[in-house]
Amino acid sequence: MRIKRLALNIAMIVVVAGLGSCSQQSPPQSSPSVPSTTAPTADDSSCGDATASLRPPDALPAVGNMPAGSFMATIAARGRLVVGTSQDTLLFSSRNPFTGSIEGFDIDVARLIAQAVFGDPNKIQIVVIPNSDRIKDVQNGTVDLVAETMTINCQRRSAIDFSTVYYQAGQKILVPTTSSATSLDDLGGKTVCAVAGSTSINAIVSSPAHPKLLTEPTWGECLVAFQQNRADAISTDDTILAGLAAQDPYAKVVGPRFTDEPYGLGISQAHPEFTRFVNGVLAQARADGTLGQIADRWLSRYSTPAPLPEARYRD
Repeated sequence: MRIKRLALNIAMIVVVAGLGSCSQQSPPQSSPSVPSTTAPTADDSSCGDATASLRPPDALPAVGNMPAGSFMATIAARGRLVVGTSQDTLLFSSRNPFTGSIEGFDIDVARLIAQAVFGDPNKIQIVVIPNSDRIKDVQNGTVDLVAETMTINCQRRSAIDFSTVYYQAGQKILVPTTSSATSLDDLGGKTVCAVAGSTSINAIVSSPAHPKLLTEPTWGECLVAFQQNRADAISTDDTILAGLAAQDPYAKVVGPRFTDEPYGLGISQAHPEFTRFVNGVLAQARADGTLGQIADRWLSRYSTPAPLPEARYRD
């Protein structure tokens, strides 16, 4: 079997480093789910505009003075914001093999919330969770919010709440540098990897070219499958693919976007005041340029960051 040894070694560094521990970072709270070979139910428009969130207050409460009885006050009393995320989505949330810290676009966005509650962006506890457990862990209170390249859609919004969109991504494909493929339509009969429970599966299984689906628990494991020739391609959001391509000199991201993937922070429906608070933080970060600076910091080396979307509200 031909293995791209250099790229495989890089990927394995990321995976192995993810097994280490770091202060204020917790291991997964549940075992990785068994990969599924079926797609999640396709999104519909039953909820109207799925990206419309709860309107923020006219002014955010002052640091150290969260409203009594609010979920923000609960977080403040605990002394840390608990954030669910991944540890192998390079550029968005991946473990730095040299420092052991999980870092990226999503982590910096979560730190904005901690800054607004505590006046300290470092008062967060990161809990690594499988992609397929994101909704469950928000619902049962394992985490206060999920920051993990999570696409907002009606199906998910029926189970949890979302912040306003903080980044607009779109699905593409990653293929070998020697490949002439530019879309899923060019991958008929080929094996395409996606993460179990991700919306990326929908486009793969509905493609008229009928590519074969391979699911793995994480995108890092999809990359290893690609490098071991168990997968001919990977298909997901262009932002995630940019991070995978950065780890593999034999891979490239190709073609136009063929889906819209609006990212939001996942929040429990039991805490609407927290959703409004988070939206207020994001509104400030859009207005003062902080959100754009975060996007530039993590994405500009590998791609042109998409224009930041305007906030939409449903009340």
